[in-house]
Amino acid sequence: MSAVLKPGEATFAAMTEADLPEVMAIERAIYTHPWTTGNFADSIRAGYHCTTLRKGGMLEGYFVLIVAAGEAHLLNLSVAAELHRRGRGTQLLAEVFARALQLDARSVFLEVRPSNPGAQALYERHGFRRIAVRKGYYPAHDGREDALVYLREL
Repeated sequence: MSAVLKPGEATFAAMTEADLPEVMAIERAIYTHPWTTGNFADSIRAGYHCTTLRKGGMLEGYFVLIVAAGEAHLLNLSVAAELHRRGRGTQLLAEVFARALQLDARSVFLEVRPSNPGAQALYERHGFRRIAVRKGYYPAHDGREDALVYLREL
């Protein structure tokens, strides 16, 4: 699917419910307020573009993307904690862009927590620009946290 990965390095595949125990292990390890198993199962059943990245059978990351009316919305992009800052986010984003283009999207939107500067830096390095703030979007330990809305034209 992707021109970014070399043969034998890693593979992208459609996420299935059988992947969810591994997906949830990553979610719980990297987020204070992770998605639930139900969130992922509902996304798979709804036909969202739920994709895994594996190397040697190990789940390294995944994303959930929805495309409609010429716009893609990246709902979740996650990399196993031990692989942060090793290029997996870039690999996943390249696949997001390729998939969105295949589905005739002209842009990709996403939300990110202000408390996640690493994710903000990743998205900005790949051409996203901040366009808005959604007040009280995310659950947080002390109430709610805003979301920074980012956009990248394809």
